[in-house]
Amino acid sequence: MLAACAVVVVITFVRHRAAPEDEDPSETPDVIEYMTMWIGVVYAIVLGLAIAGVWEGRSAAQDHVQAEATALHEISERVRVYPAEERDRIRDDIRTYVSHVVTTEWDTMADEGEVTERGARLFERIRQDVTDYEPATDFEAQAYQPLLDQVTAANQARISRAESTGETMPGVVWFGLIAGAVVTIGMIFALQIRRTTRELVLAGLFSALIAFLLFLIWDFDSPYSRGVTASADPFLNLFPGVGD
Repeated sequence: MLAACAVVVVITFVRHRAAPEDEDPSETPDVIEYMTMWIGVVYAIVLGLAIAGVWEGRSAAQDHVQAEATALHEISERVRVYPAEERDRIRDDIRTYVSHVVTTEWDTMADEGEVTERGARLFERIRQDVTDYEPATDFEAQAYQPLLDQVTAANQARISRAESTGETMPGVVWFGLIAGAVVTIGMIFALQIRRTTRELVLAGLFSALIAFLLFLIWDFDSPYSRGVTASADPFLNLFPGVGD
């Protein structure tokens, strides 16, 4: 960045020193408006990419929740072929785990940006319930492998959910966004706007729009802990009453 600025300054200085004495600067087109236009275009592209990135991260976080809840629900439904004792134990452990996720663990993700150790232990209990059971009939044996697959799917979704609890936007990107906002708004003063009501209103609205877009990026940047967050509705819809 410093090198780019230095090159432009040096070229401009050399060009000014090498210009003939009879050169008329008034005949050179004014480039301020041209530079302002391109600064606005480039910054708009950067803002658009940033918003798309954080929105995609937020959508992916919601997909992880949906995948985990669906896999656990499939396990709860498919164990109906097991003996009553085994079936009830697995279903009770799943509801205990889901209840912990939608209450305690969800708050921990929002406040601390991480999942809980107890949630990991409760999930491990579900895994052990499914993997340690020895099918007694061919019908149970046919259901055993699909159940293991659903446990694996739920575990992968839980890992993905844990990895997406923090902020997704790197600090260098925030530097670029804020610096770009300062430069873009600063160009308004380079154009020497007058203090007419119309121009002041437009300048204010332009600045407010950029501030709103930056706030929107910040809000989406942490999928589980800010305004428009991923929700636990998939768990609540598939396991009614667990959050009560």
